[in-house]
Amino acid sequence: MSEAIHATVWNEHTDEQRSGPVAGIYPHGLHTTIAEGLRDLLGGHTTVTTATLDQPGQGLPQPLLENTDVLLWWGHKAHHRVTDETVARVQARVLAGMGLVVLHSGHLSKIFTRLMGTSCNLRWRKADERELVWTVNPTHPIARGVPHPIQIPQQEMYGEFFDIPQPDELVFVSSFTGGEVFRSGCCFTRGNGRIFYFSPGDELYPVYHHPQIRRVLANAVRWAHNPVPSPSVPAGSPQVRGDWFRA
Repeated sequence: MSEAIHATVWNEHTDEQRSGPVAGIYPHGLHTTIAEGLRDLLGGHTTVTTATLDQPGQGLPQPLLENTDVLLWWGHKAHHRVTDETVARVQARVLAGMGLVVLHSGHLSKIFTRLMGTSCNLRWRKADERELVWTVNPTHPIARGVPHPIQIPQQEMYGEFFDIPQPDELVFVSSFTGGEVFRSGCCFTRGNGRIFYFSPGDELYPVYHHPQIRRVLANAVRWAHNPVPSPSVPAGSPQVRGDWFRA
């Protein structure tokens, strides 16, 4: 693998086409805004491409995945349209070492629920409330250069209980005006792949224009990148001879 990081920002890209308010905030799609932030902060050592659900291979054909070091995933109302074949391709790449950054309502995506093995359900409320993103692990690489707390003026509320496995590392916890709290920045490892879930990013608010949210995502790409070539995931479990050591 080359020194440069190859990141792909995948977006189902349905809300921007269906909703006038969303298109007003993200006229070229959430994926484009997220990609712009990564390019600004990661510079020339990172190649950032975008992909959407309506493209061939649902935007994630095998050749693209093979050339992707870190995949960022934003989904909302089209989780059901992502085929099991697409999920299997992504899962195999994560297990082999591709990083995965799951954003906002991507907690209910097929790929995240499959990798977590739980429902990934949570409490939520459309409330136009202020969200404070508190750093609870300030030494973690994803928290580098991030203020404590990040202040998001308006955002959808996500609250506990969040039905996920115990995170390997918890980086951020959010609080909302209504009193709820939420584990908003969670790290996991599956196989050789690192996974980061980050909740801020409702499509009705300009969250991905927020400079500190962009900082978190850039840090997450660096953290999720596995620079060591990963072995292929075994296709099966072959039986071996008892005298294998003499071969």
